[in-house]
Amino acid sequence: MSQLFSPIALRGTEFRNRLWVSPMCQYSAIDGVVSDWHLVHLAQFASGGAGLVMAEASAVVAEGRISPRDAGIWNDAQRDAWRPVVDAIHARGSKAAIQLAHAGRKASTWWPFASESGGRASVALDEGGWVTAAPSAIAYEGFAAPEELTTERIDEIVEAFAAAARRSVDAGFDAVEVHAAHGYLLHEFLSPLSNTRTDEYGGSLENRARLTLRVIEAVRTEVGEDYPVIVRFSATDSAPGGLEVDDVAAVGAWAKESGADLLDVSSSGLVAHQQLDVHPGYQVPFAARVREVAGAPVGAVGIITTGTQAEQVLAEGSADVVFAAREWLRNPHFGLTAATELGEPAADLWPAQYIRAHRAA
Repeated sequence: MSQLFSPIALRGTEFRNRLWVSPMCQYSAIDGVVSDWHLVHLAQFASGGAGLVMAEASAVVAEGRISPRDAGIWNDAQRDAWRPVVDAIHARGSKAAIQLAHAGRKASTWWPFASESGGRASVALDEGGWVTAAPSAIAYEGFAAPEELTTERIDEIVEAFAAAARRSVDAGFDAVEVHAAHGYLLHEFLSPLSNTRTDEYGGSLENRARLTLRVIEAVRTEVGEDYPVIVRFSATDSAPGGLEVDDVAAVGAWAKESGADLLDVSSSGLVAHQQLDVHPGYQVPFAARVREVAGAPVGAVGIITTGTQAEQVLAEGSADVVFAAREWLRNPHFGLTAATELGEPAADLWPAQYIRAHRAA
């Protein structure tokens, strides 16, 4: 058996393989409530052989949405709308997770295919937008300026993450992921480029990590000891003066101590002037370094498009699971394709309805 298609366990949950689906925003919810689009979108990846299907960034409070069309998990109607999606994923053999998110200063923006936007921009208050919040009153380039969060509002956000985690469990999700990457709120607190506070949430790396660790601890307390908690980090800001991989590796070690089971290692997204060297597997070395320093299981991401490439990531010890996103969009049966590529038996993964398409059948 390949490593990619061997099972892995986190806490009390076993995942059938290590080829997982990254969260991908669809910007297709109404008042945070998902629809049939989300059910079909996510269930197809389970039919396609994914070990875990991660639902998109779902806001823990209304003002935490990236756009007015983001999914949410801050109320019971949203929870109930997620249940049939989770059931559909389970019926096709995969585990289901949800990413819990707050967009911070990058909230209240137009969705990518909005005809009104004319490009990336904040949604005006009179067009359905809202005032955003951040660790410091520093705007993301081209977006509206946020309000600096008070300590009282920070406490409320911690409680909102915990409440969202409880709704996620009740909706049937097998795991939750705390989103601390891509320039959203928790990442904004972590980075000195967006956090210039002078209180207990600013200054040193330990202080800047305080909110993220509080959220992880609150989520762990809410979901209990047997439930997997994943955390997504940006391993570098890809900009001078920002976070570097060893900073994030140190925070990853603290996250593990606070109750995280797996660190999902991505990068960047905090500032518009970031400089990226994008190529196949470009973020895998970040995952390897975080894994080495933090001593925690990690997931690797970043233009991973074949079974052979994903298997190599695991064989080299760079990661414990592989997340992919756009390749699943191009090929919703990426898992079946990768399994065939690696010579895995058809009966171990292919749905009976699809077995005639397997090359050995």
